[in-house]
Amino acid sequence: MRTARRSLNLLTIEWANRGINLWTIEQGSIPMVQGTATYDLPVDTIDLLDQVIRTQSGVGQTDINISRISVSTYATIPNKNSQGRPIQVWVNRQSGATEPVTGIAYPQINVWPTPDQSSFYTFVYWRLRRIQDAGNGTTTQDIPFRMLNCLVAGLAYYLSLKIPEAAPRIEMLKMAYEEQWMLASAEDREKASLRLAPRELFY
Repeated sequence: MRTARRSLNLLTIEWANRGINLWTIEQGSIPMVQGTATYDLPVDTIDLLDQVIRTQSGVGQTDINISRISVSTYATIPNKNSQGRPIQVWVNRQSGATEPVTGIAYPQINVWPTPDQSSFYTFVYWRLRRIQDAGNGTTTQDIPFRMLNCLVAGLAYYLSLKIPEAAPRIEMLKMAYEEQWMLASAEDREKASLRLAPRELFY
């Protein structure tokens, strides 16, 4: 049972590395404080998919796009303490682990400019969270029903790597797992329409 629980946890970590798992997308918000550039995200955050700056609230609220930038771009901003409406954000994807000196290494956002007033701006985001651990093995796994076949096939493959007697079946179990993953991931995708418009080029 301990081996199976460890394998389940490793399997769901692999799924997070393979791409976006739609059932782990969650919306969140952070009230912004004047002059404050850095804010913590929930500790189980893998990454942000989208983000906006929301001004005011209720019927008067407005969501304004905020551009995501790299650490290199953020590092070259001369005055990181200048104030205004935030227009750029650097997502610092820390480990979420507990560090002996600094405590928990929360994933963070760093906005620029820093907010020029409190209780006016809200950072609204859509995040990917970690799939919950298997726990003690008696709780329901944190996956939708459409992923169950893939979970079973993946667990069988992972366990075959640890059981000497199953070595002759590793390749077969891996192929079965990959087939189930392809079926499940093809279903677990965004169904919205995509429109592409050609752009004229002038020489």
